Amino acid sequence: MNDLEVFNRLHALITSRKESATGNSYTEELFRKGQDHLLKKFGEEALEVMMASKNDDSDHVVRELADLWFHSLVVMAYHDISMGDVASELERREGISGLEEKASRK
Repeated sequence: MNDLEVFNRLHALITSRKESATGNSYTEELFRKGQDHLLKKFGEEALEVMMASKNDDSDHVVRELADLWFHSLVVMAYHDISMGDVASELERREGISGLEEKASRK
């Protein structure tokens, strides 16, 4: 299986839940509670990745990264950003020094 397929399927599911109103979905709840709540969850997940990494627990890091990537996809859907949008930005940066790319930002 192509690793990107799972991201594409998950992104499609998250996007579909953005406008859904079944009331029994964690993702729907994130959208319903609004951007501040969503960003709080995103920040919590980033912190949990850092803590798991600090504890040198690779299995825990994987689980927390999965949570962070999930919440990243929710942020993308919130802003109507596609996987292609992010891939295009990464492709634009390919072959450019990270220091150079960062310095070029306004």
